Amino acid sequence: MSWAMQCQSYLPWGSWTQLRRSLSGSSGTRSVFLCAASMPGAAGSYFLRKVPRTSDISLPRGCVRYQGGSQEHSVQPSSSRHSLSQLRNVASSDAIKKHQKSLSAWFSHQPNEERQFGPSFSLDAVHVDPVIRESSLEEILKPSPDLTIQNQLQQPCSQVISLQNLFDVDACGRQVKNVVLYGTVGTGKSTLIKKMVVDWCHGRLPRFELVIPFSCEDLSHSHAPISLRRLITKKYQHLRDVVPMLGASNFKVLFILNGLERLNLDFRLAGTELCCDPNEPVPPSTIVVNLLRKYLLPEASIIVTTRPSAVRRIPGKYVGRYAEICGFSDTNLQKLYFQMRLSHPGCSGENSAGRSSGEQENLVEMLSRNLERHNQIAAACFLPSYCWLVCTTLHFLYFTRTVPPSQTLTGIYTSFLRLNFSGEVLDSTDPTNISMMKYVAKTVGKLAYEGVMSRKTCFSEDDLQQCFEVEMKTESELNLLEVFRSDVFRFFLTPCVQPGKEHTFVFTIPAMQEYLAALYVVLGEKKTLAQRVGKELSEVIGKVSEDIAVVLNIISKVLPLRFLPVLFNLLKIFPRYFSRLSGKDRDAIAHTMAEELFKEEDYYNDDVLDQINSSILGVEGPMRHPDEAPDDEVFELFPIFMGGILSRRNRAILEQLGCSIKNLAAFEIAKAMKKTVIRKSRKGLPPSELMDYLFFLHEFQNERFTAEAIRSLRTVNLSSVKMTPLKCSVLASVMGTTCHEVEELNLTSCNLDTSSLRILFPVLLRCKALHLQLNSLGSDACKEIRDLLLHDKCVVSNLRLANNPLGKQGAQYLAEALAGNRSLTHLSLLHTALGDQGAEVIAQHLAANQHLQELNLGYNSLTDTAALRVVEVAKKHATLDKVHLYFNDISEDGKQDLESSRRQTANPWRKAKFLRVESEVKKMLGKLQHGTL
Repeated sequence: MSWAMQCQSYLPWGSWTQLRRSLSGSSGTRSVFLCAASMPGAAGSYFLRKVPRTSDISLPRGCVRYQGGSQEHSVQPSSSRHSLSQLRNVASSDAIKKHQKSLSAWFSHQPNEERQFGPSFSLDAVHVDPVIRESSLEEILKPSPDLTIQNQLQQPCSQVISLQNLFDVDACGRQVKNVVLYGTVGTGKSTLIKKMVVDWCHGRLPRFELVIPFSCEDLSHSHAPISLRRLITKKYQHLRDVVPMLGASNFKVLFILNGLERLNLDFRLAGTELCCDPNEPVPPSTIVVNLLRKYLLPEASIIVTTRPSAVRRIPGKYVGRYAEICGFSDTNLQKLYFQMRLSHPGCSGENSAGRSSGEQENLVEMLSRNLERHNQIAAACFLPSYCWLVCTTLHFLYFTRTVPPSQTLTGIYTSFLRLNFSGEVLDSTDPTNISMMKYVAKTVGKLAYEGVMSRKTCFSEDDLQQCFEVEMKTESELNLLEVFRSDVFRFFLTPCVQPGKEHTFVFTIPAMQEYLAALYVVLGEKKTLAQRVGKELSEVIGKVSEDIAVVLNIISKVLPLRFLPVLFNLLKIFPRYFSRLSGKDRDAIAHTMAEELFKEEDYYNDDVLDQINSSILGVEGPMRHPDEAPDDEVFELFPIFMGGILSRRNRAILEQLGCSIKNLAAFEIAKAMKKTVIRKSRKGLPPSELMDYLFFLHEFQNERFTAEAIRSLRTVNLSSVKMTPLKCSVLASVMGTTCHEVEELNLTSCNLDTSSLRILFPVLLRCKALHLQLNSLGSDACKEIRDLLLHDKCVVSNLRLANNPLGKQGAQYLAEALAGNRSLTHLSLLHTALGDQGAEVIAQHLAANQHLQELNLGYNSLTDTAALRVVEVAKKHATLDKVHLYFNDISEDGKQDLESSRRQTANPWRKAKFLRVESEVKKMLGKLQHGTL
C-alpha cells in the first residue's frame, strides 16, 4: 500500500526560496484516505511511453514467441483472422472473468484504518478523481518560477487530462504506449490507480482487454531469474491460459507498475541485457526495463507510478506521456469529497441508524464555509490524504458513541502516517536504507519540537536550513535531503498564505507539528553527548573484554580519540555509570511531558477537543481583524501526543515505520512521569484543563498508570465543558480503570442528553454528589436517572436536577425511583416544570421512601393543593425534614395553611428546622426585592 523511493531530485540545489516557489507546481502526492494494501501479487503503479505505430513495429531478427508448448515465429498475416477470433474468445473467457473478480475483491478491500473509524466505503461511493495535469520532462526538471499555493488553488491547472485519456495520441499524432504518472506523497496516485483497476474489473475501461498490476516493491525483493509469463502466472493463477496470447498484436493488455522508486533500473545495454522472449528467465528488473524499452511485448501499454525524484530513472525516449497528479487543487473537489464522505448514509455509525442527517449536513456546511474563508485549511486539503485525515477526525469527534481501546486521536495520526509511509525508505539506492518516517522524525521532528518550545508555528528559510542542512557533511546526506525535498517536504510543510507571512512555512496540518515534536522527543532524538554515549555503550557494555573494536567504533563517532584512555578507565571502575546516563534521557522525556501537560499559561483555554474542532470547522462569529494581535500559540496536544505515542498499539505501528520505542523505555518514562502528574493533578484543575488531563490519560492507554492517577481524583468538576459523546466516553473509559467512590461529579451546564447519561452510567453509579443542573434533560433522561437510582450499586446521595425541563412524565420516573432508592438523601428539583400533577405524583411515592432528608420543589408553578399535599406527606415521613416550596403560585391562604401545618408538627427539632428554612427564604426574598442577590 505504501511504497519506498529513491532517486535524484528534480529540484536544483538552491535556496529554500526556490523550493518554496516550486512546491505548489509539483502537487503530486499519494492519497491515503482510501489507500489500498499491496495486492496479493502486486499493487499498481504505471508508466507509458510513446511508441511507433503498430504497423511500423517489427520484431528483431531471431525473436520468437511461444504459444502453448510449441515454438513458432511471429504471427503471419495468413493466420490473422484465426488469431483475432481466438483472442476475442480469450477476452471473454472465464479466465479473465475470474481475474477481474479476484482483482476487484482485492482492490475494493479497505484497510483497517478505513474500517476503524466508520463503515466501509466503496470506491464508487466516495471516490473523487484528483486533478491530473499533462507535463513534460523539461517541466519536471525545471520548477515553476513563481507559483504559490494560493495562486494554485485559485487558478485551475493547465493541460488537465483525464485518466481515460492518458493513452490517447500525443501532440504529434503518435500512439502513446508508456505513461509515467508521478506525484509527491499524499496527492492520490495510489487511490487513483486502485480506482482504475476496479473500473476495468467492472467494464468501465473498455480500452484494455487485460490489466496486469505489479508492485515494484514486491519485485524489488526478488533477484532470482524468472520469465515474464511465469511471473504473471505466479501472481495471477487464473491467467495460465491467457498468457500465451500476450504477444499477439491485437490483444490490448495494460501493465501497471506501481512505485518505480523501489526499483534500481539500468537502461544501459551494458547493464541490462536485451530480452524479447516472455519465456526467458531473467531478473525482474530486466523484465521491467525491456517492457519499457518496448523490446519485450512492444504492443503492450504500460503505466508507471512514481514519486518525482525517480522520474528520471526512465530515459525520456521511452516515455510517451508524463502526467502529474495535482491532488484537489480545486476547492470544489475538496467540498465534493467532504460532502460525499460526511453525508454518506452510514457515516454516523452503526449505533446511530435513527439519527437525523441534520448534524452531518451541518458539519459539511461549516467545513465548506471554513474552506472558503480560511485559505490555510484549503491549502492543507489540497492533498487528498489530508482530506481523509479531516474526515476521520470529524468522525472521531462527532460520531463516536463508545470509545474502543484502540481509538484515540494519537492512533488516528499514527494510522494516517502508516497509510502514507508504511514500508517506505527514503532512497532505495542509499546503503543506509533509512526509513522515510525515521528521517522525517529526525529532521522535521526537530523543527516541530523547536517550534513548540519557542511557541511558534511559522518558520523562516533560516529555520529550515538550521534543521535540515546544518549537519549535512557527506554526499549521501545531501542526496537524502534532495530526495526528501523533492518527494516528502510538501507533505508536512507548506508556504503560509496569511497576509504578511507569505515567505514563511507552516505545517500543512497544525496538529502534525505537535505530533512530530512528540515523536522527536519520545524517540530520544534530543540527547546530550553524554546521553548518546551512555545509551550506545550500555548496549555493548558486556562486550568490553570480548570485542574492543565494537566499543572503539561506537565511541569514535561521538568522542575525540584523546578521551579514550579516560573512558576505558571509567568503564573498568564504574561499568554501570553509562547505563544510568541513558536513563536520564527518559527522565527528561517524562519531565517534558509533565511540564507541558500542566503549563500555567495554557489554563482556562478551551479543551483540546474543542480546539481541534474549531481548527477544522472554523470559529462561528466575526473573524479577527487583520491588525489585531493574535493570541499566543497553544500547544496542549504536544504532551497528549507524547503519552499516546507510548501506548502499545501506536508503538507497534511506529515499529513498522522504522521508529522503534522499546518497552523498557516506555515503562521507565511512565514511571518517572507518574509522581509529577499525580502530584500536580491533586492541586485541582479548571474544568477545561481537567478534561485535557482525562483525555491525556485515555490517549496514554496505560491502565495501571491511569488507575493510580484517578484514585486520587475524588472531586471531578467539568462544569460548562460541552460534554460530547466522545468526551463522555473518554470520561467513562478513564474513570472505569478503578472502582473507587467519587465524592462529587459536577456536570452543570454540560449539554448532556439521554445518550450522555447512558454512556456515563457506570461512573454516575459511584458518585455521591451528582450535579446535573442546567442540561435541558427531559423525561427520557429521567428514565435513565430512574434506572440509575434503582440500581443496587448506586451510591448517589445528593442529586441536583435544577433547571431541567423534566415535566410531569419526568416526575413520574423520579417518583418511581424515590420509592425504591436506598441512597438518596438530598434531591433538588428546582425549576423543573413539574406543575401540580408532577408534585402530586412525587407526593404519592414519598411514603415508600425511607432515606430522603431534603426535597427542593421551588419554582415549579405549584398551587395551594399540590403544596399542601406534599407537606402533609412530609409531616409523616421518617427522615424528610426539609421541603423547599419557594417561588411557587401559592396564595396567602395557602401560606397560612402551610404555617399552620408547621405549627402542628410535634417534633421540636423539625419545628426548628422549619423556622430556619423560613428565615433563609425571607432573607433571600428581601435581597431579591432590593436587587442585592
